[in-house]
Amino acid sequence: MRCKPNGCLVPLEGSAVTAADPDRRAAAEARLTRAGEPFEVAVEDVRGAPMRVFRNRYRSLPQLLDRARQYGATEYLVSGATRLTFTEHAAAVAQLARALRERYGVGAGHRVAVLGANSAEWIVAFWATVSLGAVAVGLNSLWSAREVAYGLADSEPTLLVADERRRALLERPACPVLPMEDVPRLAYAKGDPKTPPRPETPIDEDDPAVVLYTSGTTGSPKGALHSHRNLLAAVDFHLFNDAVATALGAPPKQRRFLLATPLFHIAGLHNLAVPRLAVGDTAVLHTGRFDADRVLELIERERITNWGAVPTMANRLLARGDLSRYDLSSLTTLSLNSAPSSPALLDEVRDRLPGLAALPGTSYGLTESSTAATFAGPAELARDPSSVGRPVVNTEVEVRDAAGARVPDGTEGEVCLRGPQMMLGYWRAPRATRETLAPDGWLRTGDLGTVRNGLLRISSRRSDLILRGGENVYPAEVEAVLDAHPDVAECAVLGVPHADLGEEVAAAVVTKHQEGPDAQRLADYARERLASYKVPTRWKLTTRPLPRNATGKVERHRALRSDGQHEAT
Repeated sequence: MRCKPNGCLVPLEGSAVTAADPDRRAAAEARLTRAGEPFEVAVEDVRGAPMRVFRNRYRSLPQLLDRARQYGATEYLVSGATRLTFTEHAAAVAQLARALRERYGVGAGHRVAVLGANSAEWIVAFWATVSLGAVAVGLNSLWSAREVAYGLADSEPTLLVADERRRALLERPACPVLPMEDVPRLAYAKGDPKTPPRPETPIDEDDPAVVLYTSGTTGSPKGALHSHRNLLAAVDFHLFNDAVATALGAPPKQRRFLLATPLFHIAGLHNLAVPRLAVGDTAVLHTGRFDADRVLELIERERITNWGAVPTMANRLLARGDLSRYDLSSLTTLSLNSAPSSPALLDEVRDRLPGLAALPGTSYGLTESSTAATFAGPAELARDPSSVGRPVVNTEVEVRDAAGARVPDGTEGEVCLRGPQMMLGYWRAPRATRETLAPDGWLRTGDLGTVRNGLLRISSRRSDLILRGGENVYPAEVEAVLDAHPDVAECAVLGVPHADLGEEVAAAVVTKHQEGPDAQRLADYARERLASYKVPTRWKLTTRPLPRNATGKVERHRALRSDGQHEAT
């Protein structure tokens, strides 16, 4: 499955879900959602607006956590040498939650920032935080020291949980720091299997639960604030797809998911780690920098069945040449997400991994929507390859004009979404929230698209978003850093095609003097202030002003088109 255009990576399970004729799927959905059925859909008030919701749903993340105890000795998390069953995970969360409350004073509404590479401890810290009614802040583990400082100042956490590599980036943090390496000592202590219960905290489903930062369209990252309802709506998306697969004659079996995307994304957290707890599946974490051989070995050793990868990962996997030296027979579902996949790549995946049962589909969503808002299976894509599908069962999609009025089918306008999975707003950014989220619950995506015969097409991405290897890069954020260089007069940043990454970051920079900084010096300057994936690798340096249109706006693509391009690493 691809997610266009904004980086929503949502692994789907069950070949029946993706391969079934759309009419059969629609009939199954209608049966499952009617009155009296487990997935009955009703219209209820959600924060002052009527929305379609599942009547039979979890009302808080701790409720889901308690229910998961039924899976007992089944493995929930595998991360390096750490292996936690559902029973062990529940005990670890209870022990860590008590430590957070008693040692650090964490309570309802407080923020606990988590900064580190993917690990079982990251996930245990998340569950311990939300079980107390506190808010887990997933800080980007690829951030520079400057960006980390911004995230901490913005979120003002009561506690920071950070691994050794990221602690080295800290300068006089304003809150206590719990080393990630100490989490096992606090959470995994062996003792009476009947450990004291987890601290109980009253939680409303619209209480905040998570902040995840999106790259800033206006120069600084914004924290998307998600409620318990939002995360549980993402869980419902996966539970409902499993139910549809079962109704179509292909019930999901015990699955082992490869988690290779960062937990500070909705891809890794909302749409993989959390839903696995709801269904008793195993999440196997790939730790450290992505390495194709290590991933292949992990698939073979852990008998991985499902993997949601970004296209760059698939490209690097296929580039290893002969895959037959690895036993990949367990892998039956591979979905490609987070950035567009070329038809050639999809064909090569099918040719090189013939054991895959589930074919890729396409979805559309964004961080602000928590999970997919639309979905199209292969049968629908065969009818309309440019489509990103129909709205999922509890989501409304409208295309609107500049005045906010719905436009006729086939007319281009801004894509707007409404449903229980839409974020509460941006953390401490009321103006940005008002510009994005209306009082009646409609979310303005900023993307342009059309609806025809119920299918959504996306025609352009918002804010010139760059999708580099599955990571979102907003030009304004990079431009703000380069503009601050004392020898830079102005600049323009954009994405250009790249065979492996999909896109790479390019910059046209106007220097104040002919003897201004070279590309390498500018790259080094940017790397001190930005995550490495945001640093331009293609440069055009000039002393001529950037080209502008009649309204004075910089024409980004023209700015980069001319002689004088340079590369920097």
